[in-house]
Amino acid sequence: MRNVTLKHLRLLESAARLGSFTAAAEANNITPPAVTMQMRQLEQEIGLPLFDRDGRGLTPTAAGREVLLAARRIEAALAECRDALLALEGLETGRVTVGVVSTAKYFAPRMLAAFARRHPRIELQLVVGNRRDIVAQFEGGQFDVCVMGRPPEGEVESDLIGPHPHVIVAPPDHPLAGTARLQPGALAAETFLVREVGSGTRTLMEAFFAKAKLQPTIGMEIGSNETIKQAVMAGLGLAFISAHTIAAELADGRLVVLDIAGTPLLRNWYVVRPKARRLMPAAKALQAFVVAEGASFLPTPLAP
Repeated sequence: MRNVTLKHLRLLESAARLGSFTAAAEANNITPPAVTMQMRQLEQEIGLPLFDRDGRGLTPTAAGREVLLAARRIEAALAECRDALLALEGLETGRVTVGVVSTAKYFAPRMLAAFARRHPRIELQLVVGNRRDIVAQFEGGQFDVCVMGRPPEGEVESDLIGPHPHVIVAPPDHPLAGTARLQPGALAAETFLVREVGSGTRTLMEAFFAKAKLQPTIGMEIGSNETIKQAVMAGLGLAFISAHTIAAELADGRLVVLDIAGTPLLRNWYVVRPKARRLMPAAKALQAFVVAEGASFLPTPLAP
């Protein structure tokens, strides 16, 4: 791969992210034929096809995914070098890329905004996604730090931010609403609206019901907490959900927390970083701020 260039790799990343050579060309201010030529050169150098093409656009092949992972690691290394050079100038500046699982979006932006007010010369980039996508990008070296509820396995370092309670919610007119200390068995006939397989909330819900020896009825699998809350309010089912996502709905009476024995189920929020990655001063400052003050930005849900 001695003839592979940064231009090749950056066009590959653009094409994979945007789904077409035309969009990659526009994003990089060159013509679509130029992108096609560059990708052909790269495929000849690799010796394998990098994309599958169908009606939905471009999909990286197994070889494409490997080269894409290498490209992102190279970009991360260059960003780290840039930040190190800025640090050598003795300036409080730099750029920090933060990955946040979607459930943490209810407090992470306010936390980062407070940090930005104290450090206006540090540039922050926030990426929000489901756990699977955030962990994949984290492992690909795209983030300096991540905020999540369950650190991934492997060579990582994690610091506690604060507690993360999970509860079961219902519409206010549900027959179980207002009943004290219900046993989990009271939920046996209920329908649940759940997050996608692999999400932290879904994994925790499955562990809760397994411990209670119950098999919940799944009504819908929904990829967003906001949509789940709307579906619960519409009477489509109950939901096991992070208490940090429902403060507004509890306050105005659109949802209620069911008083189920064993809940709230307490887990924690963490700020996580790759152990092998050297944190630059800007990222170190953010990590220290989150550890010291992050808990103060966690929502305070109402009691059942």
